[in-house]
Amino acid sequence: MSEQGFSQFEGEMAELLDSFIVETNEIYEKLGPDLLKLENDPTDKELHNRIFRAVHTVKGTSGFLGLDQMTELAHVFEDVLNKIRKGELEVTRHRMDVMFDAFDVLKELLARVESRNTEPMSLEVIIERLVVITTDAGATEATERAAGTMPPQVHPVQTAPADIPAAPAAEHVLSAEVKEAETTLLKDHENGELKEKKATDAQQHPAQSKLAETTIRVDVVRLDELMNLVGELVLGRNRLSQINFKMNESLEGNPLVKDLADTSSQVDLITTELQMAVMKTRMVQIAKVFNKLPRLVRDLSRELGKEIELEMYGEETELDKSIIEEINDPLVHILRNAADHGVETPEERVKKGKVPKGKIVVKADHEGNHIAISISDDGKGIDPDKIKAKALEKGVITQAQADEMTKREILNLIFAPGFSTAEKVSAVSGRGVGMDVVKTNITKLKGIVDIESETGQGSTIVIKLPLTLAIIQGLLVTSHGEVFAVPLNSVLEVVRVRKEDIKTVHGYEVISLRDTVMPLARLGQIFSVDHRAQNSEWLYIVVVGLAETRLGIIVDSLLGQREVVIKSLGDYLGTIEGIAGSTIMGDGKVIMILDVGQFMNMAKVKVQDRQSLEEYTREYSAQQTN
Repeated sequence: MSEQGFSQFEGEMAELLDSFIVETNEIYEKLGPDLLKLENDPTDKELHNRIFRAVHTVKGTSGFLGLDQMTELAHVFEDVLNKIRKGELEVTRHRMDVMFDAFDVLKELLARVESRNTEPMSLEVIIERLVVITTDAGATEATERAAGTMPPQVHPVQTAPADIPAAPAAEHVLSAEVKEAETTLLKDHENGELKEKKATDAQQHPAQSKLAETTIRVDVVRLDELMNLVGELVLGRNRLSQINFKMNESLEGNPLVKDLADTSSQVDLITTELQMAVMKTRMVQIAKVFNKLPRLVRDLSRELGKEIELEMYGEETELDKSIIEEINDPLVHILRNAADHGVETPEERVKKGKVPKGKIVVKADHEGNHIAISISDDGKGIDPDKIKAKALEKGVITQAQADEMTKREILNLIFAPGFSTAEKVSAVSGRGVGMDVVKTNITKLKGIVDIESETGQGSTIVIKLPLTLAIIQGLLVTSHGEVFAVPLNSVLEVVRVRKEDIKTVHGYEVISLRDTVMPLARLGQIFSVDHRAQNSEWLYIVVVGLAETRLGIIVDSLLGQREVVIKSLGDYLGTIEGIAGSTIMGDGKVIMILDVGQFMNMAKVKVQDRQSLEEYTREYSAQQTN
């Protein structure tokens, strides 16, 4: 950044800077995968030109805005790419390592622009490395180390340490030969290469202009406001439908009632279509997240000394923007675990009769109002005995608890805070925070995570998430005269049972459901309202799940499935534990929407007041056996 910092970016210039950030991020999203393609297919000439044009665009636009460091690095990076596309440099593994590192620094520089951080980065090392690989002697890592320009071990740059000394832009100490080479390249660009680029751009201009005419950038805040208005419209539609129903009951045969029914039907149809259209404007393809994974697997393969192939399916699957932003960390942690703990080294795989190269498959697909993301590997799988032993060693469970746990319960221990089976702490894993982050983030998104694993064959982790968090499908239930909405994305099943099927162990209710002991909770009991026993012989149990936890909620009756709009409780009521918000029904009645995650925590606290969950479920199992 120039000495002026960002003070000169006001008014129209501020808009230009914001546009630059958005457009450059879009360029980077395509540039990362393209660099990976270049490493796998160095002969693709069109790919060479596409990558060169991308970096050249970054250089030109950053130069126009006075972002000196980004311009300088992009210029040297462009020189390397120019030699590759002209056939003067061979694409080698080491050259790709350096280019990936340079790309990471470019991303960090853009992040600093986005956060308005004026502190300059030290670019000497990465620029010297780029200059070195433009020669035949720079094709090997050993040569660069011998030149004293590269540290013993280099990892991709993620963020720059805060204590990096500030270096004035465009004042790097380069040799006379390098400066001469830069001058020659610059002239070459001005005299020949840039003319070629202008011709290419001119050929592509009509297509780009056509694309620009059919797209428009809209502030996310405006989309949020539009979504809120659609929510109000949905509430109005529900109210109109309720009035129409009552009018049909009391004034059947009246012509006005028929007109009202037709109008209500038309409003219902248009509202539904408008709702879907607005939701689609907030949808982003999951490719935005998936595109970052190949680079991650490449770097992990190098770091772990393993051969790993990544396959991705369903990149076109769309999710709400707010959810897309939250699933990146869980996916990264799961992928790192699969690469480190799952896939074996080539030597181990050969001994087991497998091919040397391991495989990780990431899939995304729609399942009703949910999206399911699965991450599978063909590695050694998760050994339940090893998990159990580690959990005992770390004091996560007791021996008595371990003896009674099912395989699924044991596998779910990997989500416990601080739990890790790594023999030693490394840069990849071993600190016991990865899967805990997965659970926390998925729970926050009202999602569910399941694990399937076979020792020696591999593991699969499936994440199920709602498509949107603004307008949801809810299951309406009654409990002690009150109506509640349970988010349908957390409902696994509904079971109808007799009162005598519910057993009590140490004052807490449980039920046997398909050879498992399911803890139960009553809405009235958890919310400390009147929870006297009901006279009805039958009760309904709504089985809900969040992350790896399951709970049965006892309700009196079911009213059916409805589309509900989540509304805040307002400043007067504020935040109520266990309640996600409220919604207005067609008859104008306000009902509460359950926050399944908080409700489960409240139920867990009440269990701990009496006795641990493991103890009473174990005792109940013993009673059943006897």
